[in-house]
Amino acid sequence: MAAAPGLPRPGPERSPNGVASPGTADVSQDGAAPQTTADETAREIIAGDTAEEPTTIERTAGADRTGSTPPAPRQAGTTDGAEQSDTTAAQPAPTADGIAAADSTSAGHVGTPTGTEGSGTEPAGQQHAGSPADTQHSDTDHSDTVGDGPGRADDHQHAQQGQAQTNTDGVPEPTGADDAQDRRTPEEAGTGDDAEPAADAEPPPPVDPEAALAAVGWELDPRTLREQAPDPAQLRVIRDGLTGKLDTTLDNRSRARLLGLRAVASRILGDLDDALGDARLAVTYAEATGEFRRTALARARLAEALRWRGDHAEADRLFAEANSPELPDRLRALLHEHAGRCCYDQGRLTEACLHFERALDLRHGEDAQLNARVEVALDAVAERAAVDGFGPPPRRPEEVLGAPRLPVATFDEEQQLWGYADADGEMVIAHRYAEAQPFHEGLAWVRRPEASRWALIDTSGAALIEANNGYRSVVPFSEGLSWVSMDGKGRWMAVDRMNIVKIPPGYEEARPFRNGLAAVRQNGGWGAVDLTGEVVVPTRYHRLGTPLADGREVDGFTADGLAVVELAGRRGVVDRAGRVVVTPAYPTVVVHPVAFLVATESGRWGALDRRGEPLIDPVHPGRAAVVAEIDRLLADASPVL
Repeated sequence: MAAAPGLPRPGPERSPNGVASPGTADVSQDGAAPQTTADETAREIIAGDTAEEPTTIERTAGADRTGSTPPAPRQAGTTDGAEQSDTTAAQPAPTADGIAAADSTSAGHVGTPTGTEGSGTEPAGQQHAGSPADTQHSDTDHSDTVGDGPGRADDHQHAQQGQAQTNTDGVPEPTGADDAQDRRTPEEAGTGDDAEPAADAEPPPPVDPEAALAAVGWELDPRTLREQAPDPAQLRVIRDGLTGKLDTTLDNRSRARLLGLRAVASRILGDLDDALGDARLAVTYAEATGEFRRTALARARLAEALRWRGDHAEADRLFAEANSPELPDRLRALLHEHAGRCCYDQGRLTEACLHFERALDLRHGEDAQLNARVEVALDAVAERAAVDGFGPPPRRPEEVLGAPRLPVATFDEEQQLWGYADADGEMVIAHRYAEAQPFHEGLAWVRRPEASRWALIDTSGAALIEANNGYRSVVPFSEGLSWVSMDGKGRWMAVDRMNIVKIPPGYEEARPFRNGLAAVRQNGGWGAVDLTGEVVVPTRYHRLGTPLADGREVDGFTADGLAVVELAGRRGVVDRAGRVVVTPAYPTVVVHPVAFLVATESGRWGALDRRGEPLIDPVHPGRAAVVAEIDRLLADASPVL
């Protein structure tokens, strides 16, 4: 039966030595993107501006391992000079995760440099260390990228192994005259009747280290569940190439990516101290970008370095922190898989199995390579459990994150009063309140029967803010602040736990802070303020609330700093700086991890990319069909590697 376009190719056969996985590029598509999208540019969606790059794909050069002081991370929201001019080229750029990435920046194929002129993101006269100036590069950290035909990392890997390429229908694909020409030696190139003399033949340009890393065929040890490099010497050369690129890289995004990739190479080579140092620094740079997916990926790479060193508690916490419902399912599945391996190392086999099961569920069993790796992991679990048992019971999320379990409000039917009990059900704060809010950030608002105003207590029951301060209405603490109102109707202000006013009164309505922003209503219009009280989104919208593709609704901004707004009955999207990403023009907008789902007046659904450009034409009867098409546009990757 012909394979459906966009579905993953069957995974590699498992040898006695484990499962081969294509490094940072578990690619699932062999053909071009489905033809139902708005246009060719729109089909090349998400690599640069959704999976990790919200705006551009930058080319990089790169830092020194020899003790030079790296540049300090720039603050989130600033523009890196190397990225400002990255807007001219019109072709998709290759990623070292294996796919041509769509943006307004670059062109070329991973593993088969084309010599296309770059878009000029680097200073004049500057070249990449270890790669020619006319070879295109892009961000390798994309957790999800768009398939763009042959020339990707998996094609490069199969070509090296002498395996035939197939298209999405299972029909072998020719490698192409250009590829054949690239593989000829200079002597062979000069033997044809019309060939130029061998002396005039140009040697092929060196392979970029990111592309080379993407093409490595990792082997999974079936006992330790750790990746092994088939050629350590080659991996050392790749690592040196990454160091060369870091030498001249200044922007936070590129440094976060390159340091993370160098940490991967060092980890698999067994240089765990180097891997840990690079991975921690990568997290610092990633956090400085303010980009959610980039930070999650950097934390996952750090967690793997810690896991290999045996620092399991911190590794578990980082995997848990990184894995958010707002990430693409493909990346979440990989995070669960690696968290399961970390549990396996600790003998927590039941918990490991739960992670592996969740990884399979997120991919609906359609990721052949993930299935093969999980099969190896489950075989290892079964073998170990037969000797040592399944280990301790699974931990609660709070335990993994290292967060204290806060007291829970309980109601006494006889006294008709509220109190608080600990995790074991023991009363820690007596039943004495007429009303009691849940604890947030170790604090809870309570009201005694004889009082009409709220007081603030900590987990011991001690009052931090007394009822005589006069707060008739209160909102639970979030990110260190709580909204309170003296009259219970309006004039909301924000106070800290010491009752210091941080945002003066003046809002008719206010919602808890989330990701540094809070939705507020003033003069009938909704907007947003930051933790200092500065208005970052003007209070001009009729509604501000963000429905997500998984059915949840965020009461404010997503972790990526996006919110759905409504104006005159039409919905659009604004970012954390107040910029309009999608003009309010749609009856419905839903935020997908890598796109925006939109509905038309006729009830048909389509999608926009993260720049607000058309991605999928609004021809589908429901949003589930749009989500399925986005999945077909995406290609697998193993960015944790």
